[in-house]
Formats: sequence, structure tokens, C-alpha cells
Amino acid sequence: MSTPASGLPVGRGLLYLTVAGAAWGTAGAAASLVYRTSDMSAVTLSFWRCAAGLVLLLAARRFGPRPAAAAAPEPLRRRLLRAGATGVGLAVFQTAYFAAVSATGLAVATVVTLGAGPVLIALGARLTLGERLGRGGLAAVVGALAGLGVLVLGGGAAAVRPWGVALALVSAAGYSAMTLLTRRWGRDGGADAASTSVGAFAVTTLCLLPFALADGLIPHTDDPARTVWLLAYIAAVPTALAYALYFAGAAVVRSATVSVIMLLEPVSAAVLAVALLGERLTAATCAGTVLMLASVTGLALAETRTPAPA
Repeated sequence: MSTPASGLPVGRGLLYLTVAGAAWGTAGAAASLVYRTSDMSAVTLSFWRCAAGLVLLLAARRFGPRPAAAAAPEPLRRRLLRAGATGVGLAVFQTAYFAAVSATGLAVATVVTLGAGPVLIALGARLTLGERLGRGGLAAVVGALAGLGVLVLGGGAAAVRPWGVALALVSAAGYSAMTLLTRRWGRDGGADAASTSVGAFAVTTLCLLPFALADGLIPHTDDPARTVWLLAYIAAVPTALAYALYFAGAAVVRSATVSVIMLLEPVSAAVLAVALLGERLTAATCAGTVLMLASVTGLALAETRTPAPA
């Protein structure tokens, strides 16, 4: 099954989103290694992530295979609007999340941001796109959110601070807006995933530049080669590759399904934390992972059975 607007099969869109979610999860482990070897701030890391990812995306467009020409080229005004809207949404999503982590801690910030995202997206998709979750979809969302809570909060106590929660909700709103807009433009046709990725990263890089300049663009490090390699990985895999796949998949898959599949990010992050960073494998980690993977699998199967809109 494929959507008429883009021609991308829904099954392939689900695969793209799964790879993107797993790749996003590796960014946290790589960032932890960057912090261990340098004094780079979270905002500066986010800036270099987007700036270097933009360079890689531009290089891929310049030297990679050229896409087939569209039957009706998208107007310049609409391309600029799409790039601006998705870029601002991405900048708000990332920056507010990092600020929430600083204000209330990683566990609470992750639960509020990734937990509120599917709820806001489901409501927004119902009101603006006419997409229904159904009972099975609702059960999958509830199961995924329960798994997220067990996975992230099950390891110990977490301090909840109102200002940090508010920032996490702002981050969730930015992520939700980005997802809903991508889905709307994908349904309407004419949206090119590569152009969306390049435009979004260009706008996000410009938004983050003043904050990165204030924190300092060049970090102090005792191992510059390792820091550069880690930054190159973050820019290439969980940024350029993952977001290109995300924008392509989000254009053809229902918005609520997108939000739940992207909850694979904390699952892959938890696996890497145990495998590479020496963290303990707890019962909460196992239970949360099983709950989330089961919910994502159920929702993905339901998505492939849902008829594409005319």
C-alpha cells in the first residue's frame, strides 16, 4: 500500500521511521562520550549536530543520484514556508528539551517530552487531519506510554520541577507541530523529503547559532580527535540519515503512529547504556522495553492494514 501523494509505500515508511528512532537513540550515548572528553555544552552540541548534518545533506543532494522530477514543481513560497515551519519546530523541540534536562533532570524531561508528544499529536491529527486512532491504536499508545514511564523512571527517584516540566511540554509541542506539518504536506503532495530535511536543518542551525556563540563554539578537550569523530558520527547517523528517513516516513504514515514508533529512541538508548556505558540491566529496563516494543509492533501492523485516504 502506498499513499497517492508521495508514492512511498507505507511499509517502507514504517521501516524508515523504525531505523530513524533507533538511530536517534544512539545520539544520547555518543553525546555522553562527548561530554566525558570535552566541556561542550548541550546547546553547542546541538548546533554542531545540525550544522554538520546540513553539510552532509547538501553533499548528498549534490553528489548523490538526482530524484525524478515532479509533475508539478512546488512553488517557492510553499517550500520556504515548509522549511521555516519545520525548522522552527525542530529548534524548539531540541533546545527546549535540553533546557528541560538541565532544569528537572533527564528522566522527567524524557518522560514528559516523549509522553506528551503522542497525546498532542493524536489530538492534533484528529482535529486538523481527521485521523482516528481507533481502540487498538489507543491501546497501543497507552501501552507505549506506560512502557516509557517504566523504562525511564523505574531506575530510581526523580525530582519533578515545574519549570522543567513546562520546558518539556514546550519541547513536545515543537515536536508535535513538526510531525503534524510533515504529515499534512505529505498528504497534499509535492513535499520532497530531502528538501524538507535540508530546509529544516538550515533554519534550525540559524536559530541555534546565537545560543552556541554565547556558550562557546569551540570546546576544550584533551582528546580532539575522539571528539571530532564522535561529532562526525552524531552528524551523520542520528542526524542527517535519521532525520531524512524521519521526514520521508512521517509524510506517509499516520501522525499518531509516527509518534509511537519514535519512542524506540529511549529503547535503543537504554540498550546502548547497558552494552557500552556500563549501566546496570534492571527489571524496569526489561519490562519497559518489552512494553514499548510490543506497542510499536501492534501499531505498525494496524497501520499497514489501514486503507490510504483518497
